[in-house]
Amino acid sequence: MPRLAALSFVLAAALAVATSAHADDDTATLSPVAHARVGFENIRLPGQEHLGLLGTSYLVDAPLVPGLALGPAVYGGITGRRGGFFTIGGEAAWRHKISGPLGVELGLYAGGGGGGGAPVGGGLMLRPHVDLLWDFGPAALGLSLSRVRFPNGNIDSTQVGLVLDAINDFRHVPASQLATPVFGIGRSGFGFDRVQLVAGAYRPRAGTALTDGTAAPRTIETLGVRAEQAFGPNAYWGLEANGAAQRGVAGYAEYLGLLGYEVEALRERLNVGARVEFGMGGGGGVPTGGGSLVKADVYGIVRLDNQLGLALNLGYADAPNGAWRATEASAALVWSLDGPAASNIAARPARTDFSVGLERYRAARKDGSERTLGADVLRVDRYLGDRLYLSGEVHSALAGGAGGYTAALVGGGWNQPVAGPLHVGAEFLAGASGGGGVDSRGALLQPMAWASWQLTPAVALRLAAGRVKSPRGPLSATAVSGSLVFTYGVAGS
Repeated sequence: MPRLAALSFVLAAALAVATSAHADDDTATLSPVAHARVGFENIRLPGQEHLGLLGTSYLVDAPLVPGLALGPAVYGGITGRRGGFFTIGGEAAWRHKISGPLGVELGLYAGGGGGGGAPVGGGLMLRPHVDLLWDFGPAALGLSLSRVRFPNGNIDSTQVGLVLDAINDFRHVPASQLATPVFGIGRSGFGFDRVQLVAGAYRPRAGTALTDGTAAPRTIETLGVRAEQAFGPNAYWGLEANGAAQRGVAGYAEYLGLLGYEVEALRERLNVGARVEFGMGGGGGVPTGGGSLVKADVYGIVRLDNQLGLALNLGYADAPNGAWRATEASAALVWSLDGPAASNIAARPARTDFSVGLERYRAARKDGSERTLGADVLRVDRYLGDRLYLSGEVHSALAGGAGGYTAALVGGGWNQPVAGPLHVGAEFLAGASGGGGVDSRGALLQPMAWASWQLTPAVALRLAAGRVKSPRGPLSATAVSGSLVFTYGVAGS
């Protein structure tokens, strides 16, 4: 039943998206309202233990269903003693105005995760909620009454929290017009101006111990991604997610919001800047306490051309209510995407796919056994042309007794039309994974082949099969997955 509930949620969300996309296929550009939401609440665990839960989501209005919004969401612990507690999934919410600026919202989140030793069972989390919101125009603020429940675990908590909803537009080109040049529409899609693929290493302070009492590795390798949006000539905000890619702390992950300031030091050649970050991190035995994490760093970007650059970063990380203190060095490939300004030059929009689905395979466990694992999958593909694409995806366990297992992968693939609505393709992704008792030892490789069927110009059903393999551990299994893919266009770059 939990897996059926999660699948039903995914199918319902995709159906609403498919309906709205089909209705507006004859429009040059679409700008449905988007809601970037942040909330906080204290949930109760067995034994009267409390965990401070931070929730973030990005929900986009479905035009043909007034008041309904859909999108991805992440929830994670930032207070208490369960650092590393994360869940990743999807959310649907329906809003209705009561009187003047006062409104009510009904919603449901379904996702997978866990960590921090919390009793989450297989990892499926359900969070129905009712919010009372006061609309201030560009944002809404209110109270949220929610129930956080892990159906195959031991967490079932009802609480009141706070929620902030920042309102913007999800500007994009309909899937049916991807082949037609359009004038630059400015910042579009999720609204990020550039992304960075980051490879880093933490150097914990001497004497740092993991939560089991063993010494922390002297160097902890990480892989991640950073997405940024400018405001003003030099300032920007963004999001960053990283995971450990080595055996000693497999399962460590962090998810952060950031503010930065950047200037051009050498014209069209070198930019320098600094950023501060706050969010949640933990898992893999890293002693982050309740999970809150603060980082600061300085960096330089060597610009290779107008789109690509190489960055070097030096920084420091601190868990305010834990024992984690570490310096950090990292390198990043910087890719400029869609600028905030419109253009008078017509160009083909860049195809982007957002996918939500389920994956299943037999996973080796640290106790020597091998059991079936089910995970939800969120994914974004950015096309470099008609066929070649780059991908980023995250998996989070929701069935199979592996609550807390997550994986974050990046890579690329090829999409080949066959006949009519049928497409086939192949891809290779790599990244970091761990947690939930799965013996992945940090790194993960995933070659896959897939076939898809276009249900509408904007929505496809994709089935895939391949391998998930840890190059450092015993995890090696045949994986199958099914997903629904929403296609749209963004300003070309």
